[in-house]
Amino acid sequence: MNIFVTGATGFLGSHLVPKLIERGHHVTCLVRDAHKADWLTHLGARIAAGDITDRESMRAPLTGIDVVFHVAAWYQVGVKPGQGAQMYAINVEGTRNTIGLAAELGVAKIIYTSTIALFGNTHGRVLDESYRAEFGSLTSEYERTKWMAHYEVALPLAQKGAPIVIVQPGPIVGEGDHSGIPLMYQMYLKRFPIMPGKHSGLSWTHVDDVAEGHLLALEKGRAGECYILAGQPLTYHEAMQRWAQLTGVPAPKLWLPDGFVGAMARWMGWLERSGVRISPGAEAVRTLAYYTFYGSSEKAQRELAWQPRPIEETFRSVLHLAQKK
Repeated sequence: MNIFVTGATGFLGSHLVPKLIERGHHVTCLVRDAHKADWLTHLGARIAAGDITDRESMRAPLTGIDVVFHVAAWYQVGVKPGQGAQMYAINVEGTRNTIGLAAELGVAKIIYTSTIALFGNTHGRVLDESYRAEFGSLTSEYERTKWMAHYEVALPLAQKGAPIVIVQPGPIVGEGDHSGIPLMYQMYLKRFPIMPGKHSGLSWTHVDDVAEGHLLALEKGRAGECYILAGQPLTYHEAMQRWAQLTGVPAPKLWLPDGFVGAMARWMGWLERSGVRISPGAEAVRTLAYYTFYGSSEKAQRELAWQPRPIEETFRSVLHLAQKK
């Protein structure tokens, strides 16, 4: 099949494209800077210069395409004040441009990469595809823009008959992860005396498993349906207990109280609004104050036959990468 991929040079896309090519598909990758995509050419992909924020730049390379994977997004929890408009342009309008044009051109199947982050803080609950968070409860620009792309763009287009399958990965980990999660590996391995995030946690999901889930969504996913691709939910405290078993590095015994971390995030937010640059930002710190991103993959396992690897294998992989740095 002729397949068009946005976000091919990103974390997830760089794992998805090789799998598509290995299966014999003809892959066109939309990139803003062709010089940064030489490795995709060497794999056998075709490079198309364009930008998801420029709808017409995609018209020619999308013509004659059978399947679109819209993976591109600006993922960052901790954007600075004033960057919200740029994130909206990429995550919301970029999605509107890409899947809207694909539907207009008669693409047979569109796989849209959403996220369980649009649930916001799940407060320890493991939620499924039927859950819909109140927009006002969301605390980061990423959560808000992905919520809008999901509920105001992708689902309405699907309801109008566009052949859209939506996948909702949990927090993705593995090689190429540039989020704040690897910082927690380093803090653990360097034996920080006191850690934040005891009651915060993730559905730990390996990037290669998410890429495989996208392929299964192409093969078996039903148009108009959403499929959560999320691994085992564990708090950072629980995760570090597992890490200790794998590495021999003791798990931390002292943890900052959630109330203190939340207060620190509010103080940082005030400083940011006053023009002070802080890293990591207030949004990122807030996710360490009893904040969980948990989702159930039961539907994906049942309908797509998706199966995430054992959590020990995921942790062994990410800790090995962290120890090499």
